[in-house]
Amino acid sequence: MEKQWYVVNTYSGHEDNVKEKLEMRANSMEMDDYIFRVIVPEQKIEEIKDGVKKEKIKKMFPGYILVEMIMSDEAWFVVRNTPGVTGFIGSSGKGAKPTALQPYEVDHILSNMGISRLDIVNEIKEGDRVRIIDGPFKEMEGKIENIDITSQVLTISVDLFGQVTSVEVELSKIQKA
Repeated sequence: MEKQWYVVNTYSGHEDNVKEKLEMRANSMEMDDYIFRVIVPEQKIEEIKDGVKKEKIKKMFPGYILVEMIMSDEAWFVVRNTPGVTGFIGSSGKGAKPTALQPYEVDHILSNMGISRLDIVNEIKEGDRVRIIDGPFKEMEGKIENIDITSQVLTISVDLFGQVTSVEVELSKIQKA
């Protein structure tokens, strides 16, 4: 069993509360090995009101959160019975387990938020081979030379016109090769 991302339906406007409750329940019920990250998909937008430019955070999918988890009966039960959760997307109901999101779907959503599906601390290390999925070096593969955890930037050596070149790439723009 591997961890995957699932979409969970919540009461609209209660996404942050559900996220907090789910994280607390996962911790108190010792499900940290099955429920990893809970994310409310949101993005910053600039709004001009009365001639003043303001940054505002807008929910990308009101009424939905993303949960990275290993689908087991116990983890499914914990998420499903968290106050404010109305169900999983991709489940036919009647106790059926939901379908996980495809990696490219998760990458698209998370990259719009400026974060990555990969956990920089636990899932990648120097020497790993990765593929660049966005930007000027899209579709190129290389080896991680350096990881800057605070800025979420990787230095990757790629073959550029027959010459090995170091490039800096944001974590959200790579995936494991």
